Amino acid sequence: MLFSNHNMPRWLIFLIDMAIVLFSVIVAYLLRFNFHVPEVEMRQWPLVFTTVLTVRALSFIISKTYAGIIRYTSTEDAIRIFLVILAGSVLFGILNLLSFYFINEKYVVPFSIIIIEFITVIFAMVTFRIVVKIAYLEITNPSGSRTRVLIFGAGEAGLIAKRALDRDAGSRYKVVAFVDDDRSKWGKKIEGTTIQPFDKLESLIEEHKVENVIIAVQKLRPGKKQEIVDVCLKHNARVLTVPPVSTWINGELSFNQIRKVKIEDLLERDEIQISYEKISQDLRDKVVLVTGASGSIGSELVRQIARFDPQRIILIDQAESAMFDLEIELLDRFKGQNFEIAIADIRNASRMENAFRTFKPEIVFHTAAYKHVPMMENNPSEAIQTNVRGTRILADLAVKYGVEKFIMVSTDKAVNPTNVMGASKRIAEIYTQSLNQEGKTKFITTRFGNVLGSNGSAVNLFRTQIEGGGPVTVTHPEIIRYFMTIPEACRLVLEAATMGKGGEIYLFDMGKPVKILDLAERMIRLSGLEVGRDIEIRFTGLRPGEKLFEELLNDGENVIGTDHAHIMIGKVRTYDLADIMQKISALEQMFDEQDNFAIVKKMKEIVPEFISQNSVYEKLDKHEGSSKV
Repeated sequence: MLFSNHNMPRWLIFLIDMAIVLFSVIVAYLLRFNFHVPEVEMRQWPLVFTTVLTVRALSFIISKTYAGIIRYTSTEDAIRIFLVILAGSVLFGILNLLSFYFINEKYVVPFSIIIIEFITVIFAMVTFRIVVKIAYLEITNPSGSRTRVLIFGAGEAGLIAKRALDRDAGSRYKVVAFVDDDRSKWGKKIEGTTIQPFDKLESLIEEHKVENVIIAVQKLRPGKKQEIVDVCLKHNARVLTVPPVSTWINGELSFNQIRKVKIEDLLERDEIQISYEKISQDLRDKVVLVTGASGSIGSELVRQIARFDPQRIILIDQAESAMFDLEIELLDRFKGQNFEIAIADIRNASRMENAFRTFKPEIVFHTAAYKHVPMMENNPSEAIQTNVRGTRILADLAVKYGVEKFIMVSTDKAVNPTNVMGASKRIAEIYTQSLNQEGKTKFITTRFGNVLGSNGSAVNLFRTQIEGGGPVTVTHPEIIRYFMTIPEACRLVLEAATMGKGGEIYLFDMGKPVKILDLAERMIRLSGLEVGRDIEIRFTGLRPGEKLFEELLNDGENVIGTDHAHIMIGKVRTYDLADIMQKISALEQMFDEQDNFAIVKKMKEIVPEFISQNSVYEKLDKHEGSSKV
């Protein structure tokens, strides 16, 4: 009954504590007089025992030391017992002084007994609670049946992670070891748990049958994190990570906050350094306009720009619900910052004119675009309306209203495009570049590949499919892509915007390419599942317009370096503005006819390197006629 799911009655705990006090007084006398208590001392026992038991009983009742649930005894409980017992012992001392100086020159309780009883009571009461807790845990969850956990990182975060486990889930988990790279810590112990070197990680997982490895280092190199995960996945150990301190609730880590490692954690690179001072000089006290503001890149740009104290940030997007959510977030995170939310379509010329006339932006970040390759392959007229016409409207207004800088966020799919989406973005690039000499506005283009966690990305698709039980769909076993985290991409966009003089196309170092099949397999295994047994991977074939791999330069283009190691400038061909304006105007006028083949044919005339792949438009590359669909 003592260790059942029912809590031990408070009255029973109180009686046990009082029995401990009685026992402690007797022990104090026996120790004080070497187990031979003089008769004269024993005559004082009625007064001594009455005084001690009364004071202790009152102090227990007032402080409610008996009210805690024994099996959840913590350090805080031990501290409270210490303070309560100390207060009672101090009271005994005060009573002694009052008795000696004002009553009969005798002590109520000998000081030696007070000291010994103080030590004995604390030790016995804490020990009782710990023994009950250990017994309860062992009976309800024997050590052999508890999930074995290993913590990487024997620093403060590692200790806090262990305590969070002990406090919130100690009955289900057992920390078997710490692992750390710091040689000075090897062989030492933290709260009874030994610190081991990193090269023993694999043997520790095997020996102790570790099921969970918690990474408790706040700033761990991506390469090291990758190494840890590889070892864990090899032995089917689940990998967890301690979140940043800033997310802890009231500065305290809870067990439920320790989360699974995500694929984004493994694909990230060492943090890219940017010129914060130069960016701040560019953005401080400026009116900044961001299109596509509720999108993955747009919203993160807004968050980062807000840190540089602009005069005002104008957010433009047509996605009402997403903009509402973003507004709530921004008002909460950036109190005092001046945001202007405008629900608007960049294809609406009069609406955009009103925005530029009203807000007079000095810097424009243009991220709004249709970006999904298969969708635009089936809807080329919409790609022209948004990616080409929308960009032209914004660029023309930037010149008309004297915008200082216009930064267009493009894509690696604009390079040697094989699809309508990529070709439409390349046409937008060509137009903004050609417009660079028309006024004081500096037009700057940034190109990069896929961003992790963006709307519609492979990572989000795979995650949804895994949560749904599969299958996980991969278009081709050999398809590869470059990936960059959203914050990293936005930092580089801001850096490029600062260094841009106008007319450049900046290319970002995307790191190593990732095989999408490997990405899918790793995500499945990180979810604690097995490929082929729990989740099936199914190949669906390349989608219309899709490449096996992406490029950052067109044929015949090359790059020159910049002062930033991760940013290059693409040396691209230039176009005559009058000629390109005429061709784009003709392209836009084709929207009303809705002749997809005619539209795509015109796009191929503007972008000769646009060669369709896995698409119905391949026949246009063979110089066959067009038809309406």
